[in-house]
Amino acid sequence: MGRYFLRPAGPESMDSLRHMIEAIAPKVLARLLDPFLQVLYADSLIYWPFLVSTLVVGAFGFWLTHGRTAAALIEFRRRHLSRAIWGHPSAQVDYAYLIVNGVLYPTVVGPLILSGAAIAGVIHGGLDRAFGPMSAPLLDGWSARLIYTAVFFIAYDFGRFVAHSLLHDVGVLWELHKVHHSAEVLTPLTSYRVHPVDAFLMQMCPNVSTGIVTGFTWYLCAGQVGFYTFLGLHAGIAAFNAIGNLRHTHVWISWGPALNRWFISPAHHQIHHSLEARHLGANRGFELAIWDRLWGTLYVPDREE
Repeated sequence: MGRYFLRPAGPESMDSLRHMIEAIAPKVLARLLDPFLQVLYADSLIYWPFLVSTLVVGAFGFWLTHGRTAAALIEFRRRHLSRAIWGHPSAQVDYAYLIVNGVLYPTVVGPLILSGAAIAGVIHGGLDRAFGPMSAPLLDGWSARLIYTAVFFIAYDFGRFVAHSLLHDVGVLWELHKVHHSAEVLTPLTSYRVHPVDAFLMQMCPNVSTGIVTGFTWYLCAGQVGFYTFLGLHAGIAAFNAIGNLRHTHVWISWGPALNRWFISPAHHQIHHSLEARHLGANRGFELAIWDRLWGTLYVPDREE
């Protein structure tokens, strides 16, 4: 039988390998560090100003409804900042999901998602070819910016509602979404407790809805138009994110009987996570309650449940 020998790599091969590792290593390190840097990213739900606003609004809301005394703030800390919640085994699973999804999402899921801008470009180009370019903008100036900001926000919220409803109503998707509903305590990091398919739909559906709105807006404005921003985000989305983390806490904050029929409060979403039969599948919206009203899934919070 013949004998086979491994030839040692030559200097050129070793240099190529070293250069390849040096090129890849920073990217790998960045991916591994990304979950721990979410508090520094404006497009992250746990961006540090949003965590601060969550704490301030949560403490203030609790203080208002529990006697408006220093003792109420002490009770808030005891109930909602305790080791019983933040050290709970379920919360520890949330922390693990933050790390895993923080690496997995931009590496595997992100590249599969069509951006809203790409979809808008297709819509805009199709309208141009079908009807010809607009000779003069139908919308212009501050009015175009204001209308686009409002319509974009509505489309974004609708897209998220559609994605969330698919996750609840389609059997195979519900089996994946149950990962999120398996949380036994709620913390802001529960938002990261999702299956990759869940994350894909929750990004893809609003990209489609806002992309369609953007494409039509660009066409009607005879060019691109921006929306109002805050902290680098759409102003409405930034406002939502300022209190959005309260959805995944045990701090009961409701907008009251009248507003609760139009806007989703943190209490709405806490009910959404309830195991009570009357609550199952209810309150799928994120900002506007109108979609749940139309779909028949709105459960209006009354008193704390």
